[in-house]
Amino acid sequence: MSADKVFVDTNVLVCAHNADASSKHEMAKARIAELWRAGLGVISVQVLQELYVTVTRKIPVPLPRKTARELIRNYQPWLTAPTDLDLISRATEVEELHQLSFWDALIVAAAHRAGAAVLLTEDLNDGQLIEGVRIENPFRPI
Repeated sequence: MSADKVFVDTNVLVCAHNADASSKHEMAKARIAELWRAGLGVISVQVLQELYVTVTRKIPVPLPRKTARELIRNYQPWLTAPTDLDLISRATEVEELHQLSFWDALIVAAAHRAGAAVLLTEDLNDGQLIEGVRIENPFRPI
């Protein structure tokens, strides 16, 4: 893996921490472990918020809230893209320019701000380059 930062979207983290996510679980878990070892993972507050809600309410076997709080605290070192008015404003431009949902545009804008070369997500087109960030679906068939 290169020395480029990798922004991780919520869906990948959920799969990594949801044993019911079938084959995606092992793939996501391995990729997250690789990013921890290399010190290249980055996320935003939005990702942590979505992660908490999803793992406590939306997966088949929700995590206890205390466990979910510990989980999101563990990702604090990856928080490098603060959400502020400038980021939200930029996301509205990215939304319009690239015809994305606002929430996806906010993820892209945060990844760009964090200096990520890659955005790991299932929600956008694999291989697409948006705002200088390459989209990579970690679950795509190889």
